[in-house]
Amino acid sequence: MLFARFLEDRKGGIAPILALGLVPLIGAVGTSVDYSRANSVRAAMQAAVDATAVILLKETGNLSSDQLNVKGKNYFDANFGHAELQNVAVTAAISTASGTSTLTLSAAGSLGTTFARVLGFSTVSVSAGTAVTLVQDGLGCVLSLSRTASGALAAAGSTSVSLSNCSLYDNSNNSTALNVGGSARVEALSVGVVGGVSGTASITTTQGIKTGIAPLVDPYADVTNPTESGTVQSVCNGQCSHGTATIDPGIYKQGMKLVAGANITLNPGVYFLEDDLNIQGGATLTGTGVTLVFTSGNGSKYATANISGSATVNLTAPTTGATAGIVVFGDRSAPTDNSFKLNGGSTQHLGGAIYVPSASIDYAGGAGTSTSCTQIIGNTVSFSGNSNVAINCSSYKTRPFSSTVVKIVS
Repeated sequence: MLFARFLEDRKGGIAPILALGLVPLIGAVGTSVDYSRANSVRAAMQAAVDATAVILLKETGNLSSDQLNVKGKNYFDANFGHAELQNVAVTAAISTASGTSTLTLSAAGSLGTTFARVLGFSTVSVSAGTAVTLVQDGLGCVLSLSRTASGALAAAGSTSVSLSNCSLYDNSNNSTALNVGGSARVEALSVGVVGGVSGTASITTTQGIKTGIAPLVDPYADVTNPTESGTVQSVCNGQCSHGTATIDPGIYKQGMKLVAGANITLNPGVYFLEDDLNIQGGATLTGTGVTLVFTSGNGSKYATANISGSATVNLTAPTTGATAGIVVFGDRSAPTDNSFKLNGGSTQHLGGAIYVPSASIDYAGGAGTSTSCTQIIGNTVSFSGNSNVAINCSSYKTRPFSSTVVKIVS
């Protein structure tokens, strides 16, 4: 009876109804506040996850999954500044397909609520994830490996260097790592330098000049120094005089000297030169499937090359075997003051990689046709005459190289 009278009473009836209605209203408003906090934390988490993935992909080598996760957590904590997010877990994994490395990384944690507790939700889960990959265009054709030299890449005088649809890279951190002086001109697809550039006004690029890049990895670093093998040759061992001859791979203890009028063909294979290669103007050296290895017979003097202007040189690298893609290989033990002077001019074609990791290369030559393939990789590289270089290398088995760009794929 009293309850029925209470329901029929209209005096002050709005108060209990309002009180009951405030519960969901406060819960809804409070939940929106908690949601806004969670959304703000998630935005910061996403930024930290992206930054962590980029750093991790650039710096990690062959790490185990556990090591990858630990390093990922450390980087994430350094990039994320929200202590209110509790129980944060970071998971990272690297996969490789078609030579491209992709790193996936995710982070998750719980955020304590303030108003949503009224509705029974004491925490809310917050998570973010990303996937990043290293992208290379593989269009490098010139690379100096020295990490400190001034003028590690240089062009001087009236030199004109044209790199057709390919890029020039310099690993030196020196403030004048790349030096283009005098009336020299350099044209390239792009230029990338760890240190600085002197003479930018003399450099023309399609895709720009970038300084402060990360050093490039030597594309042939895992190719072992070739060990001498084969027969010690006596034909053309020393001087090749006038006349035509075809010679075989093996060990040339006295190197080779081709005088004007000599016309020498190399059969396919690896040629070990313990002394210098000298090719005078008017001499011709040709060969397909050839690697010239410049080494030492006594561990002190290391062979080098000197190709004079107007010499005709047409050598292409093997496409199989330990030296696939490499037409010139300079022993890694050679001193840095060893110099390879490859100045044959427009009649000089070295198809494949000229790889001299511990010595200097002085280059002038190349026809630069759309079908040619030349990579020039030395401790230092200088251009002393007009040069035309192109890398249409699809059939040469060279190893592409270029600066890497980290791309967020999801």
